[in-house]
Amino acid sequence: MPYKEGSEFFSTALKLLIAGGFGVGKTTFVGTVSEIAPLRTEEILTTASIGTDDLSGVERKSTTTVAMDFGRITISSEYVLYLFGTPGQERFWFMWDELSNGAIGAVVLADTRRLEDCFAAVDFFESRGIDFLVAVNEFDPDYRYEPGDVRGALDLKPEIPVIFCDARDRKSATGVLISLIKYLLETHVDSPSLENGAPA
Repeated sequence: MPYKEGSEFFSTALKLLIAGGFGVGKTTFVGTVSEIAPLRTEEILTTASIGTDDLSGVERKSTTTVAMDFGRITISSEYVLYLFGTPGQERFWFMWDELSNGAIGAVVLADTRRLEDCFAAVDFFESRGIDFLVAVNEFDPDYRYEPGDVRGALDLKPEIPVIFCDARDRKSATGVLISLIKYLLETHVDSPSLENGAPA
């Protein structure tokens, strides 16, 4: 139940991470679903990033997240969902540990043109016991795969959901979050911490 002090209720905060490789659409995803103007920590890509950031497949990308993206969705008067988008470049991965504190689950965004870029996120959440699903952001109609193909390529456990989405479309991106919440409820059906909400 939400915390109550006197006659006022305080909504329970539920924290989700949006992770994945560089340029996969995390910032777009958070901005698409957030009910508030998202907090973004994007910086312009400069010549200093040449040789450090791999722009293969995202050559037109001109900015990059250097800390996090943050958005909010009010589910009800009792629950508020907070979204934290992680930075994708390897040199900013040290922030993932801090951002993952208190998270009840995660979305790993994948781009089938650069599927190997989400290996690090998959390994991170598996090693820390954070439940996640993989959402394939469909950038290019020429790169269409079946969920089983993606599951095999990422060596995912059979129970981990693999779905497809368009991070630019609110209904599609919201559907990803609904699928994740359903998966978390099914996975932790006997877990009081999830039923009552986890602190962000």
